[in-house]
Amino acid sequence: MLNVGFDDWPYPAFVAHRGAGLLAPENTLAAMRAGFDHGYRMFEFDAKLSGDGVAMLMHDAVVERTTNGSGRVAGMSWGELARLDAGSWHSARYAGEPVPTLARVARWLRANDCLANIEIKPCPGREAETGAAVAIEALLLWRDAEVPPLLSSFSEAALEAARKVAPGLPRALLLGELAADWLDRCRALECVALDASHRVLDSATIAAAKAAGLRVLSYTINEPARAVELRAAGLDCVITDAVDLIVPGD
Repeated sequence: MLNVGFDDWPYPAFVAHRGAGLLAPENTLAAMRAGFDHGYRMFEFDAKLSGDGVAMLMHDAVVERTTNGSGRVAGMSWGELARLDAGSWHSARYAGEPVPTLARVARWLRANDCLANIEIKPCPGREAETGAAVAIEALLLWRDAEVPPLLSSFSEAALEAARKVAPGLPRALLLGELAADWLDRCRALECVALDASHRVLDSATIAAAKAAGLRVLSYTINEPARAVELRAAGLDCVITDAVDLIVPGD
């Protein structure tokens, strides 16, 4: 498997956030198909563990916002989660859309020559467990892939666990704010990239990251003008919900 470094960055400049999580229900295959139809070939999505340890896609620690169920993800088995409707909350068109497993998403992505940014999104108290489990599964699901998935997380414990079990998978530290030690934290986790909110990025920060050998991604850029501005400043990847407004390649 490719060990991604600064000089061989294989990822496209535009990444669909949570699939295409505004046009279709987020973190579902329906959302990824919508992004694909708008020309996107890399998808960011959230992965966590069910109560019985199955890697699956969902942002929240509870299921109320994006399904017809109720309760904690960590308190539900995969069998219970698989029976939920993860589409009706968005619109009637997507009624019955299931919560997908990481394995199912990997099969679809690879069959369609698409790439993945897996955000490790652990339920509270399961940071290291989730980081290790998701990384091991990603290693297996993409074991013969030319381009591996990029792992990212706000949880440094999750990224450290992922580093230990799958050191060859590239990692990015997610940050909503840039404290003075942001570069040291990226280095400690042996990250290949910084993934920061666009609200805290500017040309000087991007240049500092590049000088340190890091690539730079930014979420969630939904204004085309902001995407153009940060790309001109050297941003490597725009992560966006606005797949119908920001055209890949622009």
